[in-house]
Amino acid sequence: MATCARCARERALLFLTTPALWPHWPFLPLVRRAGGREELGVVFDARAARLTGYSATVFKTCLFLLPPTFEQFLALPRDTFDTADELIDAGWVVD
Repeated sequence: MATCARCARERALLFLTTPALWPHWPFLPLVRRAGGREELGVVFDARAARLTGYSATVFKTCLFLLPPTFEQFLALPRDTFDTADELIDAGWVVD
């Protein structure tokens, strides 16, 4: 079981740190499931936009409900982490 968990973590880290793998670039959909609840979010390829401070930020929205403007997107509720590892430790996984 520990091997499966390690493989899942490595897969998530690979996707989070390699935007070229994202099927809906510049966004990567994420999900966090806990206590029978499900939260949806997206990570944004901030480096490509030359925007610092958002590389490990989960914007709480569904990929299909993104706001029409970049300013509205940045105003969404979010969880910000220092690293992709912290993001995964908080329960977020690639959807």
